[in-house]
Amino acid sequence: MPIHTQLVDRVAVGRYQDEVTHPSAIKAFVAEFISTLIFVFAGQGSGMAFGKLTDGGATTPAGLVAAALAHGFGLFVAVSVGANISGGHVNPAVTFGAFIGGNITLLRGIFYIIAQLLGSVVACLLLFFSTGGLATTGFSLSAGVSIWNAFVFEIVMTFGLVYTVYATAIDPKKGDVGIIAPLAIGLVVAANILAGGAFTGASMNPAVAFGPAVVSWDWGCHWIYWAGPLIGGGIAGAIYELIFINRTHEPLQGSEF
Repeated sequence: MPIHTQLVDRVAVGRYQDEVTHPSAIKAFVAEFISTLIFVFAGQGSGMAFGKLTDGGATTPAGLVAAALAHGFGLFVAVSVGANISGGHVNPAVTFGAFIGGNITLLRGIFYIIAQLLGSVVACLLLFFSTGGLATTGFSLSAGVSIWNAFVFEIVMTFGLVYTVYATAIDPKKGDVGIIAPLAIGLVVAANILAGGAFTGASMNPAVAFGPAVVSWDWGCHWIYWAGPLIGGGIAGAIYELIFINRTHEPLQGSEF
């Protein structure tokens, strides 16, 4: 069977009763909501705290390092606590990449993404109220960075993230995940923030960009933080599934990694 046919055959819509209303599915949605809330609260909150302490110094090199560490550690925890329940996606781009590779059904993937977006919005609302009304920091392009520069940046960074997810958490040859997958995923996000944070903010995650945009109501260039990550995640999922896993069609057993 040609490899492209294998990929198409593995993509499934899923049954509503199994993928949406089943108790295990509901638990998975709640886990994605909580994990994303934890991640966004820590990452976004660290930027707000650093900016307050340094009177706007969050854009300095020290602020970039602080953001990388906060997001890396936060994602490590968020993936770890959700891994055994939902797979710990914490990112619509990861969910989309898993769908492209046939590792999650369309229905469950849609509800994962809804849960992730809600988790991000609630995290930003909690930050807004608990900090006395400090503005959540939306993603924006740095001076001299064009829309297409940022678009490519987000594609490449998210490709690296989702490729890492596949290699450490989805690949059936991975063995016992333990803490290796969450650690590797957190580290690649931290590294990408150091590489691209000064240019695009290094979102790699539509949910991370969506929450601050809703609370601050700032939608400038917001489409980049959806299109770039989804394209990068989809390409990573297709490449890893076709080249390195390359399995024949088999029924999905669930959406967990």
